[in-house]
Amino acid sequence: MTSVDAYAAELLEGLNDPQRRAVEHPGGPLLVIAGAGSGKTRVLTHRVAYLVRTGQAGLGEILAVTFTNKAAAELRHRVGDLLGRSTKGLWVATFHSACARILRVEAEKLGYTRQFTIYDSDDSKRLVKRVLEADGADTKRFTPNGVRNQISDHKNRLRSVEQAQQLAAGQYDRTVADAYAGYQKQLVANNAMDFDDLMGRTVDLFERYPDVRARYRNAFKHVLVDEYQDTNPAQYRFLQLLCMDDPMHQAGPSGGGGRDATGGAVDAVSGEGRLPLGQDALTAPLAGEEPGHRNLMVVGDDAQSIYGFRSADIRNILDFEDDFPDAEVIKLEQNYRSTQHILDAANGLIANNTNQRPKHLFTDLGTGDEVRVRALPDDHAEARWVVGEVERLAGEGVPLSQMAVLYRTNALSRGIETALTQAELEYQVVGGVRFFDRAEVKDALSYLQWLHNPANTVAFARVVNRPRRGIGDTTVGRILSHAAATGTTPLDVIKDPAAAGLKTAACKAVSTFAEQVAELHETLAGGHPEGAAADGGDLRVADLVEDVLRVTGYRAELEASTDPQDEGRLENLDQLHAFADEFDEEAPAEGDAQHVLDRFLQGAALLSDADRKADNPDGQVTLMTLHNAKGLEYDAVFLVGCEDGVFPHSRAIDSGELEEERRLAYVGITRARRHLSLTWARRRALYGPPQSQVPSRFLRELPLDALDETSPDALSGQPGGGMPTRGRRDFSSIGRVGRGPGGGAGGSGGGAANLAALGLKRGSALAGGDDDAPPAVNWRPGQRVRHVKFDAGEVVRMDGDVVVVRFDGHGEKRLIAGFARLEPIT
Repeated sequence: MTSVDAYAAELLEGLNDPQRRAVEHPGGPLLVIAGAGSGKTRVLTHRVAYLVRTGQAGLGEILAVTFTNKAAAELRHRVGDLLGRSTKGLWVATFHSACARILRVEAEKLGYTRQFTIYDSDDSKRLVKRVLEADGADTKRFTPNGVRNQISDHKNRLRSVEQAQQLAAGQYDRTVADAYAGYQKQLVANNAMDFDDLMGRTVDLFERYPDVRARYRNAFKHVLVDEYQDTNPAQYRFLQLLCMDDPMHQAGPSGGGGRDATGGAVDAVSGEGRLPLGQDALTAPLAGEEPGHRNLMVVGDDAQSIYGFRSADIRNILDFEDDFPDAEVIKLEQNYRSTQHILDAANGLIANNTNQRPKHLFTDLGTGDEVRVRALPDDHAEARWVVGEVERLAGEGVPLSQMAVLYRTNALSRGIETALTQAELEYQVVGGVRFFDRAEVKDALSYLQWLHNPANTVAFARVVNRPRRGIGDTTVGRILSHAAATGTTPLDVIKDPAAAGLKTAACKAVSTFAEQVAELHETLAGGHPEGAAADGGDLRVADLVEDVLRVTGYRAELEASTDPQDEGRLENLDQLHAFADEFDEEAPAEGDAQHVLDRFLQGAALLSDADRKADNPDGQVTLMTLHNAKGLEYDAVFLVGCEDGVFPHSRAIDSGELEEERRLAYVGITRARRHLSLTWARRRALYGPPQSQVPSRFLRELPLDALDETSPDALSGQPGGGMPTRGRRDFSSIGRVGRGPGGGAGGSGGGAANLAALGLKRGSALAGGDDDAPPAVNWRPGQRVRHVKFDAGEVVRMDGDVVVVRFDGHGEKRLIAGFARLEPIT
């Protein structure tokens, strides 16, 4: 055996048969379907090392593309370990960094200098804001971040300005298209590109200059791509141009292998659109151009494609053989992370997706603990149960750092954070901000702090221009200076802004703000005309919170926004309202309004302060959204909030995007190594007072054989293991939370829908009693109704137990009639 053979054999040791076939692949297109925990990074790194050791390619002739710098660094390090030498010359990079490297050399061909600036997301948002303001657009309705996201989507789909304008179907789309045009011209004028341009411009370069395309194609004999299921049309086109024989022929008239609206890059010099891919003569290959090597290896898992909102196109991985008919497909189905019961739950769930590449994950790690599904009386009981189980597992030797609580939206972290803090358990929020540190929550609390103490200049400075009301830093500085000089408070100054030397426009803006503050002080004093104060003058803090959001226009600005992040901010404010509502229900009504508000603010401050005391990352429970959990793994995982409308999210239900939501659930389940629990609450405070909930449709798709014996009862609405009802909490100090013996589940609190309403089938995980079925409700088409969150609307139709309502300010929504809490408007 030669030394090369010996080296190659060493690289193949320890690989299972599918992994070995992928590493030894003789060349040409290869798709590796890598199930969760199946060792895809091992396959990628061994493939690169194998190509080098067998002499098929030098380090400088391989391009390995990942999605994060961390993944690229890990891949490079592991390849170096396998080769036992430096990996200098190997191109291991993210898509964007690889393209930036190419453009630094070739930028002048596109009208840029090589010293072009790369705008980060903040730079980009600021430029979009300036363009919107120059166009006279209302930046409260057309938020810079929302418009920037839409422009990004156009670029990721390789849509030119002209195409965006042609596709614009309404005022918002037209405003975005116009902003896109102005934004692109400004970028070019500034000799700058944003992140999306790095991909689009490289595609543009390869299409316009076949000699450049040929040079890079010949330079990289092998191209490897990680997380292929997350590629967008621009990234797909980049790979196509780099590896295929005839880009013009392959692209078709609309580009992207026949995909819709992926053609047409933006001309760098004019900022205007040009013809889509396949219609531009410049895409024709040069005479004598070398044919594409087609040595493209892509690794991914369609079941983990969860970034559709970032323009990722799952068809790239589902249709790989359409683009490469001679491609070899290898499935990695042996899982090295989780026990079999967890994998059975994941397999059973994802089997319900229509658009997928079927696979069956298996493991040699044993069956392990059965998956637990628990129904809790409410979201407080859910949080206490999770914390009780965290303490139980910790007592059995599972480190806190090996436990994670996952949820669909950040707003659901609030209850878990509170329970962990009261139990004196340290935690970290990954990919997000702790609840009381979120900007919108701090804004609302700062309003309350300033109402309570008008001398609080820090709170005043934070809220005086939130939402934006034309009161700039100079004006704020003069108000604070005048208050300090006269020995008064900012509240006194804004009542007579002219005395502070403010100009006319500033006086007008400040006076309007003063009127809003005066109305809020009436609420605090119990004199609000809408009855925000309770009978007898007792203050309800929840009503005061809602008045702050309404009177100041804070809620209206977020509701008018089309930015998806603003929807999350609204959910966080709803959770703050729920937090205040809990205080109103549980705290003794003692003292006047100011005293009540003081106790509420003290409780919130103590919770917030306790949040910051955690300083031991190795001893912290991890909290994060399901999107942030991708690529991570833990010994114990708790997936909370498994209710229809929460997870799957109501937005996904309304828009028919359930398959991506199911893939998200699959990702969450496969994060667990040994212990997996899924919980839902029969009542949850989401948009005001607690409402009855129904279990997630995903729960009834879990195979019974993977669940423990308590799960079916918990899901059916039958009494479970004696979870105590929610007890009184003391908001004036931090104490430990009580819980039932053994962290028991269940409780007979109402809310589970009957089998017919949920579409349950005999033998499913949810089949069982229906004592708490919703009342039969029939709404008439055309009937006017009101909803606690969506306000007024008109009934469109009844679909069985689902009522379809077109709300005046929120469009059409599908609601379960028995739990929608609609009221007729007479």
